[in-house]
Amino acid sequence: MARVWAEHDLKPWRTETFKFSTDPQLEAKIRDVVGLYLHPPERAIVVWVDEKRQIQALARTAPNLPLRPGSPERRTHDDVRHGTTTLFAALEVATGKVTDQCFPRHRHAEFLAFLKLVAKAYPRRQLHVVLDNYGTHTHPKVKAWLAKHPRVQLHFTPTSASWMNLVEVFFAIITRQAIRRGNFASVPDLIAAIGRFVNGWNQRCQPFVWVKDADDIMVKATRKRTSGTEH
Repeated sequence: MARVWAEHDLKPWRTETFKFSTDPQLEAKIRDVVGLYLHPPERAIVVWVDEKRQIQALARTAPNLPLRPGSPERRTHDDVRHGTTTLFAALEVATGKVTDQCFPRHRHAEFLAFLKLVAKAYPRRQLHVVLDNYGTHTHPKVKAWLAKHPRVQLHFTPTSASWMNLVEVFFAIITRQAIRRGNFASVPDLIAAIGRFVNGWNQRCQPFVWVKDADDIMVKATRKRTSGTEH
């Protein structure tokens, strides 16, 4: 059986998930967002924005045992929880630079405060912000502020298309390199570790290059679900 699987490049032990977007504005949103990535307006700034919610400050009940020849790093299975924080991040498409801020919650008030911080980081420039369809992003107070600051424009990815926002890649990196392996006695300790990581990131950052055009994405996003199984 194993030989048959190998001959046909079959790996039945592996599974992947998928989800088709049902957004009625699917194509318009894809073309809008991808257009910003591939052909940004001259002298404008394009940033990916999102929140990494409910990051836990976890302290191990015993110190980690370090990596040794022939033995991996070992950690206790149990831990003590000291609270949570939410990381807001804006990743600049052209440079990879990250603007960040942590808040205890992720309501519209926190999102608006972060949006103002990002706008302040890029003064007197057209600012295009790519983000998802989370309800706080379209709160009436957010819309009112945007109406008074027309240089800041929001662009929404389609529903079920978080992969189009590459700040998610940054979240995966910071989780793997700074959060998951950390040992935090308090939320301030966690926030400080996040800040150190972002500072180091910005000293060596590089742009995230988008390569897929809108036509390629539309082919995959609208393909019909089919089954080759016969009964």
